[in-house]
Amino acid sequence: MEFLGFRRSDGGVGTRNYVGVLSTVVCANEVTDRIARGVRGTAAFMHQQGCCQTPLDVTRVSEVLVGLGKNPNLAGVLLVSLGCESVVVEDVAAAIRSSGKRVESVTIQEAGGAANSVARGQLLAQELVAEASAMAPVPCPLSDLTLGLKCGSSDTTQGLFANPALGIASDLVVEAGGTSVLGEVTEFIGAEHILARHA
Repeated sequence: MEFLGFRRSDGGVGTRNYVGVLSTVVCANEVTDRIARGVRGTAAFMHQQGCCQTPLDVTRVSEVLVGLGKNPNLAGVLLVSLGCESVVVEDVAAAIRSSGKRVESVTIQEAGGAANSVARGQLLAQELVAEASAMAPVPCPLSDLTLGLKCGSSDTTQGLFANPALGIASDLVVEAGGTSVLGEVTEFIGAEHILARHA
């Protein structure tokens, strides 16, 4: 069984081909959102961190940003920074570039404010989207697929239909050599014995 995916130069395969617009600090969230809302084919990633944190916390934020940027569902990345954050934007950009992706950045303080940053960011995002749109999906084996699962909401149908259906889908992906990841472990409560049989 195969799926159509976007093979990246680092070997990863995405099912999407977005340009990620990543805020490096909470203070850049509004500009990040405005850039992404203005350019089709982008996905905004914002958070409440990046400033006034302990060094260990700043390291963790940087690692998460790098992980997001390297995600194979992103063809390219635009980093949006304020200019005075604790996160070292150049290090984040270099780490993402190591995966073979084009990475651009906009610094609000250097650009002369929010309006200039949005305009510059949208131009860069449009360039990145144009490059991404030239990439064609190719047939990929299920062994290249990583299935990410997250509980969207809890209702009576979840335990009856949704969870069992996703369990079967996960089993099929894993049996084919792929990976299935469930990020909300509280959903395991009461089903530990079932999941243990699949480990």
